[in-house]
Amino acid sequence: MLTAYLTHPLCLKHDMGADHPECPARLNAIEDQLIASGLLHFLSHHEPPRVTREQLLRVHDGAYVESVFARAPQTGLVHLDGDTAMNPFTLDAALYAAGAGVQAVDLLMAGQAENAFCNIRPPGHHAGRGGAAGFCIFNNVAVAAAHALEQYGLQRVAIADFDVHHGDGTENIFRDDPRVMLCSTFRHPYYPYCGADSGNEHIINVALAAGASGEDFRAAVTQHWLPALERFQPQMLFISAGFDAHREDDMGGLALREADYVWVTEALKAMAEKHAGRRIVSVLEGGYALHALGRSVAAHIKVLSGL
Repeated sequence: MLTAYLTHPLCLKHDMGADHPECPARLNAIEDQLIASGLLHFLSHHEPPRVTREQLLRVHDGAYVESVFARAPQTGLVHLDGDTAMNPFTLDAALYAAGAGVQAVDLLMAGQAENAFCNIRPPGHHAGRGGAAGFCIFNNVAVAAAHALEQYGLQRVAIADFDVHHGDGTENIFRDDPRVMLCSTFRHPYYPYCGADSGNEHIINVALAAGASGEDFRAAVTQHWLPALERFQPQMLFISAGFDAHREDDMGGLALREADYVWVTEALKAMAEKHAGRRIVSVLEGGYALHALGRSVAAHIKVLSGL
């Protein structure tokens, strides 16, 4: 099974300050673990192009997109919100990050890979139609999903989001689009303090209490995600792959382990094999305990690749 691996060197140049948890070292931790595990050599490597404005405007308001371009600094930092800042490299990093998901869709639709992992930053799932939030500038997975719908005429795509934080930006973008199913597990109450009561037939939100275990997570996926996905029969599956629910991640407060990420990836892979022609695009979201992040992503990619 050929797995595409997409990343861009400018994603390492986006830096919001020495103490910011969403740091360039996250991507290095992942790649180091992929090298150490022997996985990196077996992946199909791609350096994505920048996303186009047309592709961004499928999911973001024009005024917001223009404001991001206009506020990009030449020096120093410019804050888009309390948690999210731009340095002189951020705009390019964000454009390549969103472009990675688009290129991943193109590779899968062309039959050049069966699935893909995008090792990119800034992350995306808190970015809504009209604003940045929670370290996120453009909603990478939403841009990719919209590309699959608009460029290839797919009728049903699904996004599975197992980040410890609810993908409120993704919900904001697709809440009224029944072509997109969003399945999300997240700690609640916790940032962004929403999602527990906002679902509908195609937005499947499952809140988890602080300290929830891997068993709790697996029960949520088994009882809520999998039946909904089976009914929906997605033609392509996307993953907002946040690994901050890991027990070693002190920003998350849940207790997942690598084995839980293996399990959920296997479950989603089986769903994709049944309904989506095996097509899965996985896009990095959170994960701030560097060793746990590297191990978890390697375990996730190992399942995707079948290695």
